[in-house]
Amino acid sequence: MIGTDQSPAHRPFGARVKAFVALTKPRIIELLLITTVPVMFLAQQGVPDLSLVLLTCVGGYMSAGGANALNMYIDRDIDALMDRTSQRPLVTGMVSPRECLAFGITLAVASTLLFGLTVNWLSAWLSLGALLFYVVVYTMILKRRTSQNIVWGGIAGCLPVLIGWSSVTNSMSWAPVILFLVMFFWTPPHYWPLSMKVKEDYARVGVPMLPVVASNKVVAKQIVIYSWVMVAVSLLLQPLGYTGWFYTAVALLAGGFWLWEAHGLQNRAKAEVTGAKLKEMRLFHWSITYVSLLFVAVAVDPFLR
Repeated sequence: MIGTDQSPAHRPFGARVKAFVALTKPRIIELLLITTVPVMFLAQQGVPDLSLVLLTCVGGYMSAGGANALNMYIDRDIDALMDRTSQRPLVTGMVSPRECLAFGITLAVASTLLFGLTVNWLSAWLSLGALLFYVVVYTMILKRRTSQNIVWGGIAGCLPVLIGWSSVTNSMSWAPVILFLVMFFWTPPHYWPLSMKVKEDYARVGVPMLPVVASNKVVAKQIVIYSWVMVAVSLLLQPLGYTGWFYTAVALLAGGFWLWEAHGLQNRAKAEVTGAKLKEMRLFHWSITYVSLLFVAVAVDPFLR
């Protein structure tokens, strides 16, 4: 039964703490912080104030964690029916829906105040905007209605780039906008391979992820298109004067390997390969490595110019 409360005796303190941490989806937040901190180095053109980095990371974790908790509260009905989400805290009853809702709202309010009072209010509003976009626009409006859900809903995951820049400068510039666009075009080809792997889960609960409503060939073609645009956009930082040779070299090499994997997936899809031989998760795993390498290069590049 969805969200069935366990008695206190069956909800030990340690397990409860782990459950509340799980509500924040730490592995996803790690990726968001990987795109936040390096941009702070780029904005500073060196090492930013470390206390500012810490406050930005704590605020970012709280904000994203609040968004993820609220996402689980809203999606608890379908989470109970999907294999990949069947052990989430609301499904197992380790956390009640009321507790989850209160936890998510508390994190949202606390993170906004933390950003506003210790970093700056531009970062606070961007952080709150990302949270509201993820919860309201993606989770409540787009996710169950359109196969373009992850395309536009992914905007929430792009905003940490802007937050990293604004936390240092209290302003905006073309550099974070370009990196925002890199993440925007990265998100669909990052998530669609995973959706291909678990499309039966999404189909079972009526969530129209692109692989549910389109063939593997169509999905792979879209992945290739987004991948080419992503790599092209990633190369704009150098001619605009924001980065030097190191970032450009990493962007070219990592982007080139990405395109190799994307076209490989497309070729297998065209050949109507299915099952394990489709190897769609190779691109998913590489996408995480790619964004990590790219943003490490963003952080290192100012020291090599």
